[in-house]
Amino acid sequence: MTKQKAVWVLTSVMLLSVLGTAGIALPYPVLAPYFLDSPPNDLTHFMGIHPKILLGFSLAFYPLGLLIGNIFVGALSDSYGRRKVLLITLLGSTVGYLFTALAIYYESFIAFSLARLLTGVCEGNMSIARAIAAELHPHIERTKAISMSYAANYAGWMIGPIAGGFLVVYGVASVFLIAAAGIAVALVLVFLTIERSQEAKDTSMLRFWTVIRRNNSLTLLKDKNILPIFWFYFLYTMGLNAFYDFYPVWFVDYLDEGSKTIAWATVALTACMIIVSSFFVDKLNARYGEIKLIIVGSSLLCLSFIGQPFIEMELVYIVFATIGVFIAIANGMVPTYLSKYFGHLGQGKVMGLQTTTFCVANVLVASLGGPLSILSSRWVILAGAGLVFLSILVMIKTRKRQQAMIDKHTEEQETLAL
Repeated sequence: MTKQKAVWVLTSVMLLSVLGTAGIALPYPVLAPYFLDSPPNDLTHFMGIHPKILLGFSLAFYPLGLLIGNIFVGALSDSYGRRKVLLITLLGSTVGYLFTALAIYYESFIAFSLARLLTGVCEGNMSIARAIAAELHPHIERTKAISMSYAANYAGWMIGPIAGGFLVVYGVASVFLIAAAGIAVALVLVFLTIERSQEAKDTSMLRFWTVIRRNNSLTLLKDKNILPIFWFYFLYTMGLNAFYDFYPVWFVDYLDEGSKTIAWATVALTACMIIVSSFFVDKLNARYGEIKLIIVGSSLLCLSFIGQPFIEMELVYIVFATIGVFIAIANGMVPTYLSKYFGHLGQGKVMGLQTTTFCVANVLVASLGGPLSILSSRWVILAGAGLVFLSILVMIKTRKRQQAMIDKHTEEQETLAL
């Protein structure tokens, strides 16, 4: 592959990431006001259950689907090819969003939950996009390719909430219909731009279920060297999801704000993520290394989460922008770390493990955070700060062990280069 071709492939991956995550993020500023601040209906008051508990469950079903999908989607792409698996899962995502819109129209909480579950299973494909980006090395430096892929993800997280916040005036169901259209565009994009030559080299004819059993992302946990970063990321992303899932609830509870304000706060958050990920993450990594940046970025994020629940509206955009900077620093290091030191185990599996970990954390936080938010959404975000703090302790405690692994890996690479 030439350098020019690699740039085109990365551009396609970034466009896919923007459209895919925009579709995912469209409903985020919509669900909290829909459940908590709209006229009661059969969906938001299903069986007389408190709307905050129902909101927590509805937030959990999507990442539960992501969890199921990410266990095997990335690994399947290693065996059957990136393009084929991407096309199938994008089609499934489109169908899932259409079913979600129908569930809202007919006010069925069960159908809504199942549709979100299906959508999540299919949208485990974001790990494939990151795997494609990682495999462009050495034509494009690995950290740069992954950070640009993440910048595209953040752009989707910015575009999606803006669109969702302003489209909600046409009805909540319309937001999910637009999300379906966005994913459909991504499907066409993959069909036209990701060539069959991007198929994985491993073309074994193993049965589908055999591939899942032998090559799913969780098999990576048998490698003891990966456990420190796994436990760090598990705790860190639990804290991060406590913020992601419940700051919209905090806006409704404490500032009495709706979808548009939530959308603009998300813009402030993600705009800084995009800038930092696009222009600074690779340079910071080259100067300080992954471990140091993970610890520093996570520490600053922890402090931000402690203060955020108590701010007034005047400081919202400044604080959210600052949080975006810290998230981009810590988040950008994890996939680079995994790809650089464990990519030989299968880029699809490695990126799948990261997303699987994120999803497990999201399911737990959404399920437990709903009941806790009845007391106060502040407590959920503060609990998130505590979880990020625990993740920092894990990283500090295992720092020497990880550095020894990195040094050994570097020596092996230098030996192979001779």
